[in-house]
Amino acid sequence: MGAAAGAASRTLVGVYGSWGTFREGGRCFALAAPERRTPPGARWRAFVGVGSFPDLRQDATLFVRLSRARDRSAGVTLSVGERRFRLVANGTDAWAPDAPSDRAAVAALRGARSMSVEAVAAGGRPFADTYRLDGAATAIDAAVLACRNAVRAQ
Repeated sequence: MGAAAGAASRTLVGVYGSWGTFREGGRCFALAAPERRTPPGARWRAFVGVGSFPDLRQDATLFVRLSRARDRSAGVTLSVGERRFRLVANGTDAWAPDAPSDRAAVAALRGARSMSVEAVAAGGRPFADTYRLDGAATAIDAAVLACRNAVRAQ
């Protein structure tokens, strides 16, 4: 399926605080943009998402699109309150390394006010993308329920 077809099938489930929930085919996502928007002219936009994939039996999978390409020799850290999570990353995307880390990170962000994703940019300068978490728990729950209801309707 092409990008245009994929975008056309995305349905807004709801907006909860600074988070939105969307359904796209058999997948559902709770998504948020960072507090500081991606600079104009950037090739992509930063966001954090928690996806629900019933066909894979995954209810809450964390995914981060960084605001800039990172130095591949530097790590990526998710900070939620006092908790720190090391993420696996390629040049622009990051995710939890395993299911237990995924569950712990998502559980942490459900009860926090903000989170940040820190890395070092390809040019060597550190950066952080900061996100408000108001509405995150509700948006994540809405994504899980939207996909469960879609599966039941089939």
